[in-house]
Amino acid sequence: MMFAVLPTGLTTPFHYQFFNNGILVATIAGALCGLLGVFVVLRGMSYIGHGLSHAVFGGAAASAVINVNYFVGAGIWGVVSGVLIGRIARRRLIGADAAIGVVTTASFALGLALLNRYGQAQKSIEAVLFGSVLGVQTVDIVAVALVAIFSVVLIVALYRPLLFATFDPEVAQVSGVRVGLIEALLMAMLSLTILVTMRVIGTLLISALLVIPASIARMLTNSFARMLWISPIIGGVSAFSGMYLAYFLDTSASATIILVSTVIFIVVYAVTGLRGRTRISGLHHV
Repeated sequence: MMFAVLPTGLTTPFHYQFFNNGILVATIAGALCGLLGVFVVLRGMSYIGHGLSHAVFGGAAASAVINVNYFVGAGIWGVVSGVLIGRIARRRLIGADAAIGVVTTASFALGLALLNRYGQAQKSIEAVLFGSVLGVQTVDIVAVALVAIFSVVLIVALYRPLLFATFDPEVAQVSGVRVGLIEALLMAMLSLTILVTMRVIGTLLISALLVIPASIARMLTNSFARMLWISPIIGGVSAFSGMYLAYFLDTSASATIILVSTVIFIVVYAVTGLRGRTRISGLHHV
């Protein structure tokens, strides 16, 4: 056993299958959020994780009420919301933050209205709001793993167009990069990520797991390429450690995961000092 070197009491959680399932899916989800969070932070759209999770909440509420599979109903709703936000923001008539606010608050309000009208959906929606990582099933693990693999493959395949569209979309458009398509793919990846990780972390905390690991990575390096592997590692380690500590502290797993990542942020912020906090002045792609 890989945990045999630890004292018996410290390995107790790993004797339970539900905990093993939970810590596995949480670690993958943390790494996935860390990866996509790099684009969220660098594009100055940190609020989008919070907003899209609210949008997917509306789809989740509708799915529960009409008895449609969660991944189908909330997934379609989330992807459409993400692409719509990107389209509105690109029109330049209003800012991205306003676009996120309009689309996502409307979706969240619809979800609340459905909850008020159909009380029987409340139990499943509470799991979406606050997370239920210890109640995950095999399908949840598979879904998170598939989205993680899909995201990695897509980012590797489209590395340069994604890099170009992230930092200079106008020049990228003139240079022949299909910026609209790249942004739509990014929004779709982000929506899918929020969809499959929401039941692990919960709507109210998912944006933190998208933003904190990427922000930590930003303080550690001014290389875009290095951020793409540092941030997922921090996200995965935070999720694993948070899950493990939550068992012994008897606290919410999702809240403990976020608190662990916050502690890491504070430590890195203090250690790196002014140099780490001013890295934003120059970012390189290698």
